[in-house]
Amino acid sequence: MSASRSHFISAPDGLRLHARVWGAEVSDLTPVVCLPGLTRNGDDFIPLAQRLSRPDAPGGPRRVAALDYRGRGLSDHDPDWRHYDLRVENADILACLAALEIGEAVIVGTSRGGLHAMLFAAVRPALLRGVVLNDIGPVIEAQGLARIRSYVGKMPAPRDWEEAVDLMRTAMGGRFPALSPEDWRAYAQGTFAEGPDGRLALRYDPALMRTLEQLDLDAPPPSAWPQFEGLAHAPVLAIRGETSDLLSEETLAQMQARHPACAVHVVAGQGHAPLLRDAPTLARIEDFIAAAAPPG
Repeated sequence: MSASRSHFISAPDGLRLHARVWGAEVSDLTPVVCLPGLTRNGDDFIPLAQRLSRPDAPGGPRRVAALDYRGRGLSDHDPDWRHYDLRVENADILACLAALEIGEAVIVGTSRGGLHAMLFAAVRPALLRGVVLNDIGPVIEAQGLARIRSYVGKMPAPRDWEEAVDLMRTAMGGRFPALSPEDWRAYAQGTFAEGPDGRLALRYDPALMRTLEQLDLDAPPPSAWPQFEGLAHAPVLAIRGETSDLLSEETLAQMQARHPACAVHVVAGQGHAPLLRDAPTLARIEDFIAAAAPPG
């Protein structure tokens, strides 16, 4: 398995951001940029990054960058929670890509990461060679948002890794019947980290919950169809968890109808958002990237 390197990059306002990079620094192949969900971090993409950057990958190893938004993973927490905003984060991502000298890429965006990909269709369309939208679309279901708001920043600190896995299984198990014990442990390790004192703590700033408190779940959710339709120049792979409560089957069908090159992949036995660890999903993403950004 290929090793990764950490890069620490200054955001436009000086906050320190973290990106993890696999593969050669210089390659003729279009790189892949992985953007995580609201509370997640770049480690969620380790299996995919290792697969794409391996020496015997079809067409050759790709450079893969997985980013931690401000307040997540190894990026600094922001003293002002109001900066945990899509516009601020989008500028952060562009600063990271400039520092990493990435001018075009295939974007793999899980949930919030997919929203960023759709924003790029407006602010930096030339960046996009292809887009993988992992369980996110132009319409976000209110019930999914309500569930996410119910636990973000509110999980108790587990005493050990066994309790951390139990917490994740209790919170998510109903929508992830297909996960193995190894998957649950990886999910927990992406959620909690062991501090210098040996205690486990969340791998994101609990102040993120403040951003969700501002949502009016009784109002019709704003749609992002114009942003999605802005992806018309790039092929799209839309992934949906079979039990997702954030991306509906109806929205997925509309995405296919409205985009000239939107393929679909459904992950059996997983909800929001698929972990991108199972072999069929990893193979489907790899094939999509190879077709969207072939060698040469």
